[in-house]
Amino acid sequence: MFRRGTSGWISYGFMGIVLICLYFTTFVDYLLFHSLAEFFSIAVAFSFFSIAWNSRRFIENKYLLFIGLAYLFIAFLDVLHTLSYQGMAIFQDYDFYANQLWIAARYMESLTLLAAFYFLGAQRSFKPETIFAVYAAITLFLIMSIFVWKIFPICFVEGAGLTPFKKISEYIICLILLSCMVLLYRRREHFAPHIHRLLFFSLFCTIVSELAFTFYVSNYGISNLVGHYFKIFSFYAIYKAVIETGIRNPYDLIFKEITSANSLLEKEIQARRLSEKEREALIENLQTALSQVKKLSGLLPICSHCKKVRDDQGNWGDIDAYIARHTEAVPSHGICRECAAKHYPGYKIYDD
Repeated sequence: MFRRGTSGWISYGFMGIVLICLYFTTFVDYLLFHSLAEFFSIAVAFSFFSIAWNSRRFIENKYLLFIGLAYLFIAFLDVLHTLSYQGMAIFQDYDFYANQLWIAARYMESLTLLAAFYFLGAQRSFKPETIFAVYAAITLFLIMSIFVWKIFPICFVEGAGLTPFKKISEYIICLILLSCMVLLYRRREHFAPHIHRLLFFSLFCTIVSELAFTFYVSNYGISNLVGHYFKIFSFYAIYKAVIETGIRNPYDLIFKEITSANSLLEKEIQARRLSEKEREALIENLQTALSQVKKLSGLLPICSHCKKVRDDQGNWGDIDAYIARHTEAVPSHGICRECAAKHYPGYKIYDD
C-alpha cells in the first residue's frame, strides 16, 4: 500500500505530523478536532463524487461509479452530523442529532459498498442520473425522519451513553463491511493491485472505527477520538486509491476494464501469431517433404517378357528411363541371388 522512495516517505511523514497536530487540537477544543476530522472525510467524499460524476460516460468500473455517486449524499449527511454535534449550538432543540445522522450515514455507506458489487464485472448497467435521484430521495427521507418527523430511533442518552439500537447498528454495519471485504478480495481482478489494497485497507479501518464507536459513553471520550482517527485513515486510503490515482493515472481507475481487456486481447493476438508461425512452419516442412518425394500412382503397364514400360503416350520404353523421368530416384543395377545362381553358377554373390 505504501509507495517506496523519498517522496513516499515524505508524504507519509507529513501525514504523521498532521495527525499529531490534530491530536493536540483536542486540548484546545474537542469540537475543533471533530470538525477538522469530519471535514477531511467530507472533502474526500465530495472529490470522489466529482471524479465519478464527471467521468460517468467513460468509467467502465461500475462499482466505483456507483459508490462515487453515493458518496455525495454520504458526505452531506456527514456535514449535518458535524454541524449538529453536541456543543456546536446550531440545532438548539436536541443535542444528539449527530449520533442519529452518524448511524444513518454509516448505514448508507456500508449498504452502498455492498450493493455496488452487483454491478462489478457483470453486464449490468445503470443510469447515473437515476442513481443520483434515488439517493437524493433516500437522503431527504432520512433528514425528514430525524429533524421533522422525529421517528428515527434514539442513539444516545445523556448520562447513560449509547442506546441498544446504536450499538446493535454498529455491529450490523461492521458485518456488512466485513462482507464487503470478502467480496472485494474475491473480485480483486477488476481492480489495479494498488487500488485493491487501498480499498481493502479503507474497509478495515472503517470497521475498526465503527467498533470504537460502540464503546464510548461521552461524545468527547477516548473511544470517540480513536473512532475518528480510523475514519481519517479510511478516507485517506480512499483519497490515495481514487482521487490521487484518478488525477495522476486515470487509466488505472477510469479505464481499468478497457486496459485489462486490451491486455488480454494483446496476449490473444500474440498467441495467435505464434500459432500462425508454427502452422506456416509445418506447411513449409510438408511442402519440402512433398517436393523431395514423388510417388507413382495408378496402373503401370509392364511387359511380361522384356519388362518395358508403356508411358501415357502409348510408347514402350526401358523401365530405368521411365523411373528416372518420373521420379527423383536414380536407378542402379545389381543382380539378385536367383539370377546369379542361374547365370553365374560358379560365383558367390554378396548382396548385403
